[in-house]
Amino acid sequence: MKIIHSEKGLFQQFTTQKVIFLICAFLCLMPFISSPIALVLGFAVAQIFGNPYEIQSRKVSSTLLKVAVVGLGFGMNIFSAIQAGKEGIVFTVVSISTLMILGFLFTKLFKIEKATGYLISAGTAICGGSAIAAIAPITKAKPNQISVALAVVFTLNSIALLIFPPLGHLFNLSQHEFGLWCAIAIHDTSSVVGAASKYGEEALQVATTVKLARALWIIPLSFLTLLFFKNTTSKINIPWFIGLFLIAICVNTYVPFVHQFSPIIIDLSKAALTLTLFLIGTSLSFKMIKNIGYKPLLMAIILWVIIGVGSLIMIMNLA
Repeated sequence: MKIIHSEKGLFQQFTTQKVIFLICAFLCLMPFISSPIALVLGFAVAQIFGNPYEIQSRKVSSTLLKVAVVGLGFGMNIFSAIQAGKEGIVFTVVSISTLMILGFLFTKLFKIEKATGYLISAGTAICGGSAIAAIAPITKAKPNQISVALAVVFTLNSIALLIFPPLGHLFNLSQHEFGLWCAIAIHDTSSVVGAASKYGEEALQVATTVKLARALWIIPLSFLTLLFFKNTTSKINIPWFIGLFLIAICVNTYVPFVHQFSPIIIDLSKAALTLTLFLIGTSLSFKMIKNIGYKPLLMAIILWVIIGVGSLIMIMNLA
């Protein structure tokens, strides 16, 4: 099917591929489409029809995620956020340190390229694609090394979004426990928020707060990376949207007038997050997974299992 539209002598063609993509993207804005379904739908559309907006999808999903996270801040209280942040700090320090050390050892053991192994470790330890994007210039990683790291982290990240909510119910985790587990054991902020929102409101608040506090560790890790790779020329990227998230929480706590708009902002933010996960799904493919190579994938899986199982045992023992 082709619909041709003429305006000022220019013709614009909408192919079947584009129409199907846009319809599915629109459906993901509806409340009956959950985050896991949106991710699977995006993956299915990409495999069957392809993504006609591949480059645009990556750019939009990155920006949309940040906007969604900031919007979710309007549903939180500063005192609850501080409490969640305090509780997650110990898990954060221990897990990041452990994963970076183990990542270094596995990189040597599996004879993986130094930059590739480092990026996979950072992505697993902190916040997935955001950490890889921030650290990659400092490591002077090649495009193929960055692609492998992103591919392996996004693949496992997508699996986590699908399996974590059922596992949370299987282990009878409370909302608070599940939110904490998500923030520590799932790579990327998008899937952390997506999985937690599927589990419940309290889980969403805890997971978002702890994960964004964890994301701030990109800054000290960037300084350590400068030393590790002996790079004195690269700039350090600071995740600015976390500051806006904190401002949103403060506004929601201390400005009562905002409360009448908060539910609308939160609903829009959740819809934006669902659309983000659809777009992320469209960037996944069997070809991308095949190009990863078994050594980087094996290393990433081992690191993920260690952080997932280890953090779950610690959280359940503290309950």
